[in-house]
Amino acid sequence: MKTPGDALECGHSLAELSAYLDTGYIADPEHVEGCPECQAGLASLRRLSELGHELLASDVAEAGSGNDDWMQNILDNLHLELRPGRSIPLRSEDPLDSLWETEGSVSALIRSVVDSMPGTAAGKCRLAGDITTPGAGIDVDVEIAVVYGYSMEEHAATLRNELAEVLAVQTELTIQAINITVTDVLEPPAPAITAVKEDQP
Repeated sequence: MKTPGDALECGHSLAELSAYLDTGYIADPEHVEGCPECQAGLASLRRLSELGHELLASDVAEAGSGNDDWMQNILDNLHLELRPGRSIPLRSEDPLDSLWETEGSVSALIRSVVDSMPGTAAGKCRLAGDITTPGAGIDVDVEIAVVYGYSMEEHAATLRNELAEVLAVQTELTIQAINITVTDVLEPPAPAITAVKEDQP
């Protein structure tokens, strides 16, 4: 897998992390194990790999070789969403404490909910609004791809409800709308071919 300009802020790239998942080797494993950005990237690549097996019956390296626009778009957006982004303030019982979560962590949460649904893949995930101001109304904009044969309307409605529940528990954002857009329909994986052993005379 190779995406142009896919270097993370810590210096590693999605390509290096993908190779690490495939081979178990990287020059500085201590850094990867202790780096939140690398760990977030590895977690997202694992989910993407599982999705690739489900939808395309191939691994991420083959699916993301640059010939598949859909997979390339996911990888490009994944690189952007691994960045911390804006800081979202959280309430604290102690006025001297300053607590927050990052925009990137919320995007990763949204992506994990989308990717957990069978036959669904997350595209762009965006928080529209002033997330740095407590109580400000926020729109959640999510693009998804759905495998052919699944109901797009039902998937969008189910996903909207699940995201509302998860974001209400895991964040303090004031969600005023969750907008789901289906941007692509994917071909289902080809059925497995089972060899039939002929009876010997």
